[in-house]
Amino acid sequence: MLFCCNYLGKEVIDSKTLYELKNQIKSLKKFKGRGTELISVYVSEGYPLHEITAKLRDEYGQASNIKSKTTQKNVQGALEKIIQYLKNFKSTPKNGIAVFCGNLSQEVGKSDIRLFSIIPPSPLTVQFYRCESQFTLDPLEEMLGHQDSYGIVVMDGSDATVAVLKGKKIKIIKKVHSTAPSKVFKGGQSAARYQRLREEGIAYYFKRIGEAMDAFLNIKNFKGVIVGGPGPVKENFLKSNTFNYQLKILGVVDTGYTDEQGIKEAMEKASDIIAEQEAVKEKQLVNEFMKRVVKGGLAVYGYNDVKEALENYQVGKLLVSEGEAVKKYTLKCNKCGKVKTVIAMEKPHKKCSCGGYFEVEKEEDIIEELIEMAEKQGVKIEMISEDTAEGAEFKATFKGVGAFLRYKVS
Repeated sequence: MLFCCNYLGKEVIDSKTLYELKNQIKSLKKFKGRGTELISVYVSEGYPLHEITAKLRDEYGQASNIKSKTTQKNVQGALEKIIQYLKNFKSTPKNGIAVFCGNLSQEVGKSDIRLFSIIPPSPLTVQFYRCESQFTLDPLEEMLGHQDSYGIVVMDGSDATVAVLKGKKIKIIKKVHSTAPSKVFKGGQSAARYQRLREEGIAYYFKRIGEAMDAFLNIKNFKGVIVGGPGPVKENFLKSNTFNYQLKILGVVDTGYTDEQGIKEAMEKASDIIAEQEAVKEKQLVNEFMKRVVKGGLAVYGYNDVKEALENYQVGKLLVSEGEAVKKYTLKCNKCGKVKTVIAMEKPHKKCSCGGYFEVEKEEDIIEELIEMAEKQGVKIEMISEDTAEGAEFKATFKGVGAFLRYKVS
């Protein structure tokens, strides 16, 4: 199986290319090796292929030292397949090339060595060989776009959670628990000493939160921090200046929680602050689309209706789901010869009324077709992820495709 995404000479990745690249990466991510049997080879533009081939030959020889004979056989088989594949090129393709190969069989003792390749839409800046239990895809994922990142910190007097929001994904960096004594004075020591211990405990708690926030300094495209939580503790923290002065505080919001729920609550309440941030923007977009559909407004969904709207030049904005491609299958009965078409995300297994079974004669990616039509008309295209609740609902309810209309045909 060969993936080839060859859009050369473009400085900006167009929507169709971006869609294909995302799906290719997602497909490759699914593969897991039984051991370190999956090979990733990245070749930068202009690098001599004969030198890469020579290095792979060296790796082939080194693989003879692998203790497991099965793993050794699979690794050497994959290397040989890559070497033979690269012979098809007279020179390294423009933008370079990434090749992935390995044993994908999950059955012990059975080998299923397959090769995939991607000629990227923009130049590869790295060059390496990896042999691991999964394919190395980071360099390609970086081409998908530089997503803005935001820090979110929620806290009260006892607990704090530090997280980063990148694109549509939230990653918890650290949870911090305060060891400061409670406000309630306990006997056995003077009130002044107790108060001093409490103040020292709070200062140490704030310091640890600030130290956890240092992780934000190493994040690319970092825009700033949103601080939330119940009560005045968050304001006191900001006044303490126990975090790095380089971190920009974008806003403060009230939340009822200080855990993962609090992080999500802070993200919701800070939507006006990060209105252009991808996750919030996507939620607003899908919600507006659903409102229009419910009210029978200027919106359509489903392949046939969206295609018809594009043909009539009615579409103002096209929405398509990332992930598994929605396809149009042409089916033919193996008994009576009846032909029918089905639109689905998985290969259909249907029985004919005559008692026979429909077999797939042809399959087409309908999302690619709609994106191509939209691009020719200059229609804005929005990719909807599956990582948010709204994105998942959009895909399940509307089969991954919808459109805002500029007008209706009477």
